[in-house]
Amino acid sequence: MGILNITPDSFSDGGCYLDPDCALKQARNMVEQGVDLIDIGGESTRPGSTGVDEEEEVRRVVPIVERIAAQCAVPISVDTTKSRVAHEAILAGAEFINDVSGLRFDSEMARVAAQTGAGLFLMHTRGRSDIMQKRTDYADLLGDVCRYLAEGIELAYAAGVEEDRIAVDPGVGFGKDAAGNLEILRRLAELHCLGRPILLGTSRKAFLGKILDRPQPCERLFGTVATTALGVAQGARIFRVHDVAPNRDAALTAWAIHPYV
Repeated sequence: MGILNITPDSFSDGGCYLDPDCALKQARNMVEQGVDLIDIGGESTRPGSTGVDEEEEVRRVVPIVERIAAQCAVPISVDTTKSRVAHEAILAGAEFINDVSGLRFDSEMARVAAQTGAGLFLMHTRGRSDIMQKRTDYADLLGDVCRYLAEGIELAYAAGVEEDRIAVDPGVGFGKDAAGNLEILRRLAELHCLGRPILLGTSRKAFLGKILDRPQPCERLFGTVATTALGVAQGARIFRVHDVAPNRDAALTAWAIHPYV
């Protein structure tokens, strides 16, 4: 899953793809590198960020989705917590919804997914971006993550979303400190109790910067690639990344060693 942020303030590529021509060029670049799915977002969810209203998010995202859907032969996911944004992006050509709130921020999101037949990625977090890093203490981190995601799955089922349209994401970097992120990576296989494919999103994140003493996100490629390979070994199936080609190579090599059963 290749990341394409149409935002001025995302932690790594904010401001890079606001111009539609630049966004399309990046999408084509990811296609050339072997991307399977492009995840387009119009609101930064980095720790400490403030939200944007749905009108602005629609303005940023929908024209880009429409243009890329018309010119690139890969599925598109819309990264949003707003049901209206998701619905309009799907009408423009997106096929998946990536909801970092796990259906908690907008009660209509599950209905939109069900009515449109969109695939649905459910992530664990603790509150919105402006407060989530103030709540990083857990008595049972993996237990809390699994319970939250299980409840999100039940919300999706109740709205009519089919089981095979759902995948889960433990939310690395969302309401977790560096130690918590590492614990998730060590125990990632425990998410198989949910019975759904696992999406892993570690690309260029701050905990890698702390481990490697790499303050700039663009310096964290090798750390990201390591987490991709280790994620494969624990059964993750989808990897949300900025750098498609090296992570794809890492995943394919790791899958050759640890074939998925």
